[in-house]
Amino acid sequence: MRVNLMNPSLFSLFTFVLAFLLPGKTEAQQWHQFRGPGARGISSNGKLPLTWDYESRDGIQWEVKTEGRGWSSPVITEGRIYYTTVVNDGAAEGARKGLYFGGDRSRPPEGLHHWLVICRELKTGELIWKKELHQGKPAAPIHIKNSYASETAVTDGQHLFVSFGHLGVFCLDLDGELVWQRRGKPSTVRNGWGTAASPVLHQDQLFIVDDNEQQSSLVALDKKTGQQQWQVTRPEGSNWATPYVWENSQRTELVTPGTGMNRVYSLEGKLLYEFGGNSSITIATPYAEDDLLYVSSGYVLDQKKPLFAIRPGGNGDISLKDRETSNEFIAWCQKQAAPYNPSTVLYEGRIYVLYDRGFFACYDATTGKEVYGKQRLNGGRAFTSSPWACRGHIFCINEYGETFVIKAGEEFEVVGKNRLHPEDMAMATPALIEDQLIIRTAERLYCIRQK
Repeated sequence: MRVNLMNPSLFSLFTFVLAFLLPGKTEAQQWHQFRGPGARGISSNGKLPLTWDYESRDGIQWEVKTEGRGWSSPVITEGRIYYTTVVNDGAAEGARKGLYFGGDRSRPPEGLHHWLVICRELKTGELIWKKELHQGKPAAPIHIKNSYASETAVTDGQHLFVSFGHLGVFCLDLDGELVWQRRGKPSTVRNGWGTAASPVLHQDQLFIVDDNEQQSSLVALDKKTGQQQWQVTRPEGSNWATPYVWENSQRTELVTPGTGMNRVYSLEGKLLYEFGGNSSITIATPYAEDDLLYVSSGYVLDQKKPLFAIRPGGNGDISLKDRETSNEFIAWCQKQAAPYNPSTVLYEGRIYVLYDRGFFACYDATTGKEVYGKQRLNGGRAFTSSPWACRGHIFCINEYGETFVIKAGEEFEVVGKNRLHPEDMAMATPALIEDQLIIRTAERLYCIRQK
């Protein structure tokens, strides 16, 4: 049968079907939150770049200078890039590259600060709009390597939801107009390190975790109005992990990692189950695949660095006993496998682990069995950004703007190293959109694209 596409009704039906069968601007192909769809940091696009180099300009489609400081990741929807930053009119203390201690500060920096949201054109990097949401002096200090704009925004494709930690939560439309705001209040964070956990969106609910030294909490807001739906207090100290909404075969769960306990709530704020065993600082973001939830916590100075795989349906305290590595609801646990700052990445049935000090390891995602143990990324230095995966490779960018390209598979094989401007400092996790890679450094925003 020949379809007459000049018939308006048939043409509409045809294009509706194509929207499901062919790649297009669907939710899954946008980059709406930290680490993108499912908080996974992966893409199936076969045209994403494998190589680039600043000196030769290979793969650099465009670059623009950034302003201020912010370690939030870019989010992307409908051809626009959105990110946050904070500009200090005064003298700002610069952070040096590399892992080190002693960056605590007891007082906020001087100078008038401007909390900004920036929107740029994806194709060209051209500035579309810039919105100032607050100006003043910071109410609390931060670690020298943190920023006042470390939380990644989230979007539903119609509005942008921005958290600036204890300053507050803001909703803007995609043209930069403020829709609603909820101002916060200063709270003490461990060692004055500042905040970093990003907001998470699920249907009409916006979830905010605030783990601090005074009173930790989990809040659900109505995304349309900003009104609080519920709030639960958490017996936790400071943590920096972004929560995760897990839609599994039995129910939908809100997963919140923590030092004392990993706690899992219903969408109404009821505690469903919890399990302990984490290191003393928890940063990594959970994610799920094939009805298994993956949670990690690996502070560099701790003995405990667990990487968990969790089955759905838990109830009460499901913690492992001292010598256990599995139980009814914990499918497996590698007790010394987790990284500190980066989240792990699950790609083609294997979990790849990037460690802050330049090591790399691989585990079977179903069984937890070691595929290969820690391997040195030769020349690799401090890693803070989370890795990403596409086209059969894992990508790891260090604080010096160097990206190591590791072939996915049973054997450890580094196949390349890509470089940005030598002055760059990279701590934000990149974004992937169609065939474009968006990398934010302290100095620049790049669009990397294969020729």
